Amino acid sequence: MNGVSHMLPFVVGGGILIALAFLIDGFSVDLNSLPMDQRSNFGTITPVAAMFKSIGGAAFGFMLPILAGFIAMSIADRPGLAVGFVGGAIAANGTSGFLGALVAGFLAGYVVLLLKKICSKMPESLEGMKPMLIYPVLGIFITGVIEPPIGALNTLINNGLNGLNGASAILLGALLGGMMSVDMGGPVNKAAYVFGTASIAAGNYNIMAAVMVGGMVPPIAIAIATLVFKNKFTAEERKAGPTNFVMGLSFITEGAIPFAASDPLHVLPSCMVGSAVAGALSMAFNCTLMAPHGGIFVFPTVGNPFMYLVALAIGSVVSAVLLGVLKKNVV
Repeated sequence: MNGVSHMLPFVVGGGILIALAFLIDGFSVDLNSLPMDQRSNFGTITPVAAMFKSIGGAAFGFMLPILAGFIAMSIADRPGLAVGFVGGAIAANGTSGFLGALVAGFLAGYVVLLLKKICSKMPESLEGMKPMLIYPVLGIFITGVIEPPIGALNTLINNGLNGLNGASAILLGALLGGMMSVDMGGPVNKAAYVFGTASIAAGNYNIMAAVMVGGMVPPIAIAIATLVFKNKFTAEERKAGPTNFVMGLSFITEGAIPFAASDPLHVLPSCMVGSAVAGALSMAFNCTLMAPHGGIFVFPTVGNPFMYLVALAIGSVVSAVLLGVLKKNVV
């Protein structure tokens, strides 16, 4: 929770600024008139939108390092902060994303605790070297090596998805939608997203529709749950919850990260089920999407938009109800 509470302002501030960038471009640009290779720039096409997107993206860039750093600090005090911060930054700049940062935070904290124990018998004359040299150098190195093996999941997942392209459309939609909620912007989420954007280039617009609706569900579901099941969330979470409507409708799945990080065993499965339902329904309703991002601001490019909203609503309600059932009451 120490990591989550410090991360929350970065998620909310950055997420809303990015949503405003999509809103500005949505009102200023006819997406249908843009060439296919320029649609991926949605949110940065007009100068004002690009400014909002740049500032919001910079705030988002601190999100995972802050999460990992303050998790580590809660375990190992101040010596853990730098180690965790670097571990989170490596995860953010690599391919392991949210899950990598979460693991890095805990690993950094316990690595520093272990180093403290090992160094406890060192002469007092070397006491000043511990926090300034031994803990950061060894801690950062040990924590940093976790990213490559976690990041390697990305390649495996992408290869697996390519093999599923000819499978049942509804099953594929459920799988891709559920993957968007597994790690909220991490390697599993990105593998599904990359698969969706690659499908746009190949002319398969229904796959991107399933991917985006799956990514929109978690923040919206959490926003609903914080309003309906108030006793399942802390006062801080209840205050932050409604902002997830904005992020969810803007296809910013990361808005759900603070809630997932505070209770991953209950939040992640709840979101995955709802996202899988939404992705499957999107495929079943034959919805299509020609833009790689933007949420409701690119709905002019959605085929069968009314049923797409139905799929989003059903998936979000399913996840919200599961959150109410599975999460424990906050004491």
